[in-house]
Amino acid sequence: MLQALRNAFRLPEVRNKLLFTFFILLVYQFGTHVPVIGVDSVALDSVLNNPNADGLVNVLNLLSGGAVQRFSVLANGVYPYITASIILQLLVPIVPALEAIQREPGGQEKIQRYTYFLAIPMAILQSIGQISIFSALTQSGQPIIPGFGQDFLLTLSVIITMTAGTMFAVWLGELITEQGIGNGISIIIFAGIVATAPGNLILLLQNNPDRAIYNLIVFVVIVLASVVTIIYVQEGVRRIPVQYGKRVRGQKQMQMGRGQYIPLRVNPVGMIPLIFSQSIITFPAIIIGLFSPPEGSFFWQIQNALGNQRGLIYWSVFFLMTVGFTFFYADVMVGNYRLAETLQRQGGFIPGIRPGKRTDDYIMRTTRRITLVGALFLGTIAIVPGVVDFINSLIFPLEVATGSSNNPALVLSGSGLIIVVGVVIDTLRQLEAQLVMRNYEGFMR
Repeated sequence: MLQALRNAFRLPEVRNKLLFTFFILLVYQFGTHVPVIGVDSVALDSVLNNPNADGLVNVLNLLSGGAVQRFSVLANGVYPYITASIILQLLVPIVPALEAIQREPGGQEKIQRYTYFLAIPMAILQSIGQISIFSALTQSGQPIIPGFGQDFLLTLSVIITMTAGTMFAVWLGELITEQGIGNGISIIIFAGIVATAPGNLILLLQNNPDRAIYNLIVFVVIVLASVVTIIYVQEGVRRIPVQYGKRVRGQKQMQMGRGQYIPLRVNPVGMIPLIFSQSIITFPAIIIGLFSPPEGSFFWQIQNALGNQRGLIYWSVFFLMTVGFTFFYADVMVGNYRLAETLQRQGGFIPGIRPGKRTDDYIMRTTRRITLVGALFLGTIAIVPGVVDFINSLIFPLEVATGSSNNPALVLSGSGLIIVVGVVIDTLRQLEAQLVMRNYEGFMR
């Protein structure tokens, strides 16, 4: 692997892509230190030190690359864009006009453009909701931005600034995708997770000196076990054999594509369902936060459960959403590939299966069966912090075993781990492809 890294930096094109990716990440990290105008630092500190705000802050911080801790212009992160992408992906199979657009040449680019347009109102909504929730969570009672909602020019400036920050973050991600290495949006989230992990680990050990050894051991065990399991499942493939009919070229009759197969992955969607679930599960809390429900009411309990990342309701909803999104996104991806149509056009077929609709049904049925394993795997990884909370409550019944300050699994979180591992694997694959194209040995060999 070290030799492959040296080879990557020896090639000017690959080296430029790597350096460009690092440069964009530096630009993004610089943006996370530019605060929103009018933010009260004392009120912000009281939110960050509020144990009831740990869950919501961690989720938003995960999706913003660490910008929420400083309430910077990038505090929304790429969350509004992810939400817009989810909404459109849900609407495409339902709305015939959108499905027709997607199928026509250049249709995917149009859908992507609509996603950008939809991300703008989503960013405006999140800006208002996030400020309202943070103001409600301040222990001092001081609003996070004094005058917000009362001073028209200040309110307009803050909303425009935070919305522009979201679109700037999305633009940086697209630059990485087009001119760098890896998926830009995922790499921005990945960089934020890696940047905040050391601080979270130090905080875990400092806040619980009596349990420091225990927490460190649990953290190491969770990371090692999760990484091995994630890689094993991510690399799992079901190979469906494919045969091609004989073709005549000149005076020769040739058997094309003998021994080929369609590789269907156990987890064909990577970490996308976890990002989707993390995004959607905070959405009700943000909406409810706009109306500041009274403490103890039904809506307050929903906001408390979904926004603070704790309790049976939260972990159950998170598990079910992750499993559901895995099946949904796998169906969308396999459907977009149109494998049966491509096989029929190229003269290929699956032995024992008639071409056309029968082949399409067989591929979808097989995909759903193996996706069940991947969906349960992702759901289990997602609720690891909840399991650790439950175990801690049994071992330390006199202590409150919730919150990121005393939960080793929340140093990275299950979703954070799979995002990190998934992004590393995807990026290494792209680097390997660049090296193999130039006759170098890749990372994954």
